[in-house]
Amino acid sequence: MKGYCKFKSIILILALIFCYSISFAQVELLSFKQLESRLKKGKDTTFVINMWATWCAPCVEELPHFEKINDIYNNKKVKVILWSLDFKSKIETEVIPFVERKKLLSEVFVVNEKSQQDFIDKISKDWSGAIPATLIYQNSTKRREFYEKEFNYNELEQVIKSFIQH
Repeated sequence: MKGYCKFKSIILILALIFCYSISFAQVELLSFKQLESRLKKGKDTTFVINMWATWCAPCVEELPHFEKINDIYNNKKVKVILWSLDFKSKIETEVIPFVERKKLLSEVFVVNEKSQQDFIDKISKDWSGAIPATLIYQNSTKRREFYEKEFNYNELEQVIKSFIQH
């Protein structure tokens, strides 16, 4: 009986380690067209789409603010999407380890576009391509705002509140 309990405990520990390790590593490719399709399905959702990269210090610095928004406003139909501009070839070697290390819980995607300039123009004609950058979109009102800047938490929360109060 003692051996059975030890075996059961080991299985439980291994299962927990496995679940913990995969919970942060769900990173997929996403094209602009796929994003548009997703936005259309979220009829009453406010989407906060942050463009960032693992190598961008200001981007990394503001990620906890987006994670906090994702946690606090989840029940208010606010969805945070972290859209990495890292190269597609870096998903396994850079992006997934970064997501795991930072324990990111928001959805994480890597841009899947052939032309960077076309992608930039689709996001905003005013975007120089610098990051961090954030697009906030609400399908029900068709309100869309683009920010080419680093947010502190209070600024980000104010913008989110202005979207969900209308």
